[in-house]
Amino acid sequence: MRTAIFDLDGTLADTSADLIAAANACFIGRGHAAPLDHATDALTAFRGGRAMLGLGVERLGLTDLIIDEEYQTLLDHYDAHIDVHTRLYPGVEAALDRLAADGWVLGVCTNKPEWLAETLLQKIGIRDRFAAMLGADTLPVRKPDPEHLIETVRRAGGNMARTVLMGDTTTDRDTARNAGVPVVLVGFGPLGAGIAELKPDAILTHYDELGDLLDGLVPR
Repeated sequence: MRTAIFDLDGTLADTSADLIAAANACFIGRGHAAPLDHATDALTAFRGGRAMLGLGVERLGLTDLIIDEEYQTLLDHYDAHIDVHTRLYPGVEAALDRLAADGWVLGVCTNKPEWLAETLLQKIGIRDRFAAMLGADTLPVRKPDPEHLIETVRRAGGNMARTVLMGDTTTDRDTARNAGVPVVLVGFGPLGAGIAELKPDAILTHYDELGDLLDGLVPR
């Protein structure tokens, strides 16, 4: 049985605009102008809430204490507006359906808090495609610790020897390397063609290509 495990933010869906809006809301609530832009700061958005708050603090010349003070506010705002602008990347649903029909077991391994990941997957209508979903706080460890991926595969009923990880960042690349499985990184994220510098086993340019690409990495 072959297993395909997916990262969420920046891999299955472009969540950057809603993440950036949540971070900006924290600064606006303190009387500052919004310091982040969803078009140019998407990469930071995919690195998480603290990374976004840290960048905003740096640009506005504020104290780092704000990062801890505003982190829960960011999560609450994001939870309330989690799917305003978020969209699946083109071809995702059809690709997941084709993989399932071809016998792949699917799962999600994300560094997004579990409750937010569950909420988002439900709202964008694809939660039922995945046999397992582990978030940043599901276990005591998270990516790039390989146990995060290994436990996702175990809960999905898969086999690490027949697993591939889909992601979009250095964290996903390192997770796969640490776990000894192939990694596919998307070429349509903020890094664009620069993703090749991370030397993944393959680069996905469109979800229409996913089935053939995975067949090449984990043969039938």
